[in-house]
Amino acid sequence: MRASAVAEKAGVRTVSVVASGFVRQARAIAQTVGAGNLSVAEYPGVIMTDSKGELRRKVEQVLLTGIIDGLTTPVEDSGRPAEPEARDVVFKGTLEEVQAFFHKNLWTEGLPVTPPTVEAVEKFLRFTDRSPDEVIGVLPPENREATIWNIAVNGVMAGCRPEYMPVLVAATEAMAEPEFGMEHAGATPGWEPLLVLNGPIIKQLDFNYGSGVMRVGRQANTSVGRFLRLYMRNVAGLRIPPGATDKGSIAYTFNVALAENEDAVAELGWQPFSVDRGFQPGENVVTVQSVINVSPPCYTGGHTPLEHMATIAEVIGRGSMAYWTATSAYFGKSYPLFVLSPSVAGVIAKGGWTKDDVRQYLRDNARDEAGFLTRLGWNSGGTSFSFANLVEQGLISEEYCQSADPGRMVPIFLRSEWISIVVSGDPGRNQSRGYMQNQRQGVPTSKKVMLPAAWDRLIEMDVKLGGL
Repeated sequence: MRASAVAEKAGVRTVSVVASGFVRQARAIAQTVGAGNLSVAEYPGVIMTDSKGELRRKVEQVLLTGIIDGLTTPVEDSGRPAEPEARDVVFKGTLEEVQAFFHKNLWTEGLPVTPPTVEAVEKFLRFTDRSPDEVIGVLPPENREATIWNIAVNGVMAGCRPEYMPVLVAATEAMAEPEFGMEHAGATPGWEPLLVLNGPIIKQLDFNYGSGVMRVGRQANTSVGRFLRLYMRNVAGLRIPPGATDKGSIAYTFNVALAENEDAVAELGWQPFSVDRGFQPGENVVTVQSVINVSPPCYTGGHTPLEHMATIAEVIGRGSMAYWTATSAYFGKSYPLFVLSPSVAGVIAKGGWTKDDVRQYLRDNARDEAGFLTRLGWNSGGTSFSFANLVEQGLISEEYCQSADPGRMVPIFLRSEWISIVVSGDPGRNQSRGYMQNQRQGVPTSKKVMLPAAWDRLIEMDVKLGGL
């Protein structure tokens, strides 16, 4: 649809061929790119599950007619309705009536929201020195402006506390970066953003970084994680049916915010994840990335690094993350994230291993059969996928094509330096987990958390009032 919009603006008439499951999304995208009169020809059904004979029949008997009609029949542009201004009061009523109104307008992800009254929003604005009208960026697919004001609005709705505002702003800045790829967030894999937090603000705002770190239950972790999904829905415009811009086929729900255990990291002699991302120790940093799947809990035992890493490479690498190798190779990007409990990281660090040693071991030893990975790439729609072609294009190393044997073992991870390591979770258990990132969609993006000049006084006041 985006390519068709460019062609139409250049004076070339187009018809976009779209499978049935994407027709509503295609028309919604046409509206957001300012070309609501784009013609669509529908392919009935699911292409990847049709036989060659069925594919030919549908093209000849159905699709061809749709293409001809699309080229000869004009489509009216219905446009997008006007939206309220920032401080407009759009509804008044009881709490129950407010919830019903928000659900009806698709302004909530299905959970009750805290009504974003002007008074509630202004409490959030006390925790930033930036103007409420400041525009951080424009978020596709609906191309709506991300502002300090609507960050506060959605923060209220998500159940955040006002003092979380600097974290919410930094997270929004990260998602608004073009490299993050918000325009792809409605893709069928149904990925979710994950926020990783570093710095003294973790303790100041009472984020959990111990047992149950990725479970709902702590207000800071939970509400900030919910904010990401709510903001992507309300401002970027990514909505599942009855909306039409989020095509997550099965998908899953939001991640809570992941805070690193920086005390444990310091004891190991390692640097925090934020330093790996290019920031200084002690800085408050937010990193947001996509997560396409989460590995099972991986328990490892032993008193040497190799005993733990061999299992992690097999269970998390080959067992959970291999499926996405072909897609990652096709786009030449992949940023998997490993969360190690302090006890597991402790054994690895005491054995003399650095984070780079961990990354290199995973790159060298997490492998799977080339033929199997090629098949997985085909299943996801890459019917012309070939490791050989990608090596020739320079997207992946020659290591993937040292022979033509489909049973040859090739690396699951494209580059060691793209592997992220965070230390968090129950220090009394030997568990790790992996979070697979979705190639060019949701590329890890980091921003420094900018605190207001009166931060210390504001936090002290909240403590006195019993807020923290």
